[in-house]
Amino acid sequence: MIKKASLACTVCGSRNYSITVSSNGRDKRLEVNKFCKTCGKYTLHKETR
Repeated sequence: MIKKASLACTVCGSRNYSITVSSNGRDKRLEVNKFCKTCGKYTLHKETR
């Protein structure tokens, strides 16, 4: 089954990106350095559900 999740900026908390995630029993959430439009720089984004 495929679920939708979003990536939230760790600095300002805005949810900038949406991704599709398979539910195969992953334990860790995805953490990626992406560009945040609100902060104006590359920051760490964590997966939220």
